[in-house]
Amino acid sequence: MAERSAQAVPRGPLVSPGFWLHHAALEWRATLERNLRPLGLTPTQFNLLASTGWLAHRGSLPTQQQAADMAGVDRMMASRVIRALEERGLLRRHPDPADARAFRLEITSAGRKLASTAIQVAVDTDEQIFGTDADLLREHLRPIAAHRVPADRPTK
Repeated sequence: MAERSAQAVPRGPLVSPGFWLHHAALEWRATLERNLRPLGLTPTQFNLLASTGWLAHRGSLPTQQQAADMAGVDRMMASRVIRALEERGLLRRHPDPADARAFRLEITSAGRKLASTAIQVAVDTDEQIFGTDADLLREHLRPIAAHRVPADRPTK
């Protein structure tokens, strides 16, 4: 009997909230990937496209780095993905007049249309995965991750 109750008490990684957060994030990403597939977007492409549109809506055209930071994508991956989005006619890259090394991103009308549809897919995916706990979960996660998300920083 003692062995049975010892098995009922979680041990090892099962007691770690980080373990469960990691696996929940994997499940969310896999579900989002499946749901975005009919639109021809990966989660990374979606995040960069939507982040570019959102940042541009808040101010001037964002730099490639600002979009990458908002999407949580490293510089090299962002460069490859943005190039692919540009080839599909969803984004345009313009040299930054203030910095010869940087590019400003402009979402095209086709990109805006696709982003709008994809954002609804992401909202539906959040509802599918998180249900009625989404608001509470966001409030718990936001202070943990806020320093990584430039959401409240204006574009330059």
